Amino acid sequence: MQSHASLYHQTALGHALGQAKLETPRPVVIDFSSVSSEVEETQSKPLKLVNCFKCGANVFIPGELQPLETTGCTKCDAELMMPMMLEHFELKAKIAAGGMGTVYKASDTVLQRDVAIKLMQPELADDEEGLESFYAEARAVAQLNHTNIINLYQFGKYNDQLYLVMELASAGSLDRLIDEHQTVSELLVLDVGIKIASALDTALKHDLLHRDIKPGNILFNADGEPKLVDFGLACKSEAGVDYSEQIWGTPYYIAPEKLRREPETFLADMYSLSGTLYHALTGHTPFEAPQIDDVVLAHLNTPLTPPDRVVSSVSESTSDVIVRAMDKVPANRYQSYDEFIMALTAARSQLLRSRISRVPSGRSVKSEPVVEEEEAPAKKGWFRRKG
Repeated sequence: MQSHASLYHQTALGHALGQAKLETPRPVVIDFSSVSSEVEETQSKPLKLVNCFKCGANVFIPGELQPLETTGCTKCDAELMMPMMLEHFELKAKIAAGGMGTVYKASDTVLQRDVAIKLMQPELADDEEGLESFYAEARAVAQLNHTNIINLYQFGKYNDQLYLVMELASAGSLDRLIDEHQTVSELLVLDVGIKIASALDTALKHDLLHRDIKPGNILFNADGEPKLVDFGLACKSEAGVDYSEQIWGTPYYIAPEKLRREPETFLADMYSLSGTLYHALTGHTPFEAPQIDDVVLAHLNTPLTPPDRVVSSVSESTSDVIVRAMDKVPANRYQSYDEFIMALTAARSQLLRSRISRVPSGRSVKSEPVVEEEEAPAKKGWFRRKG
């Protein structure tokens, strides 16, 4: 290790040489006293070496940062976080923040695996309603076992901090995919629709409605498998929903019967999922307007423009499925998830057949890209959430 005295000499020499004119052949005068405070200040600041989740560089961050505090990466534009230990979990990076809690990427130091941890917002700890919502999410996810529903590993409380430990879906969200590429390939959209509809069907078999389907709540794991997350607004399908005060959800994808304060069924989730698929296919939310109130009114009164009229490359069969699933009258939609999944699967098969038929004999079919570029910019969703 370099000695304190050696560091004084090197720092002072650097100052002196930096001020000297190289063309003047005269001795350089070195003032060691002028750099004493600078060296002491540098040595008094502890540093913490962390790995940037975005660029992969090992970067030093100020050691005086409090756990979960962030600072900028010196190699890229990522926000680096001071790690925090929560029992045997090391929280390493912030993934997302919501009304009820913040989600972090973490390491399970016992099982040696990466996980996601959701910490409940401290200010909600004394909020009886917020606390019950947090417990409800834990109970809801714990009873569901489906490939396309995020797994809940653990639920606990440590030093008055409530937390959920969940499966990590590390490859981003459908929302990010739309933001980055504007439109998503039809084949991928159909695959996501089929799998998330199946996940919702499993939830329904446990009498659960999700109630906030949107692109941001569909994540992808490292294998590209879509995962449905955030059951914070979930409720029992037979319990009914109290609309006396406010309507919760995301207005760009909200079903009209919720706005009319009618009884909420699984058909509202089907509508929201179809609106999400519409957004991914076209780069537009189903209804767009400068004001949120106008978006809400459009769900009630404005006819839906079919996706194949927004983006001509979308097949008619896929467009027809989405239009029916987004009918303003719930009774006109598919009356079960099985029926909806069958329609999406048929549209997928027809899409593949049409592409194979266009390939000249003797030539192989190229795999479809994940995204297709369109001019239409994707709009950011507006969030009005309980908690």
